[in-house]
Amino acid sequence: MDRAGAIATIVCVCVLVLLIGAFGKKAEWIINFVLRAVMGTIGIYFLNNFLIVRDISVSVGINPMTVLTSGILGFPGLVVLYGINFFKVL
Repeated sequence: MDRAGAIATIVCVCVLVLLIGAFGKKAEWIINFVLRAVMGTIGIYFLNNFLIVRDISVSVGINPMTVLTSGILGFPGLVVLYGINFFKVL
């Protein structure tokens, strides 16, 4: 292999390693978002049922915006959703 071929091979391997690292982090972000969204939706469902049993007339609907909010913000997003809803009821 000549010198230019060796340099090209090294550059290609380095680029491949960088791409794998970049996609690995994005996959981690996507998995993290999906897990938070699913857990947030489950949390909304159970918290709504808990509040209905206690005769508290505050419930957050499960829709794309609430799933997106809980997916991006996690547990603090749930607190924000219920805080907004409590404020709206008052």
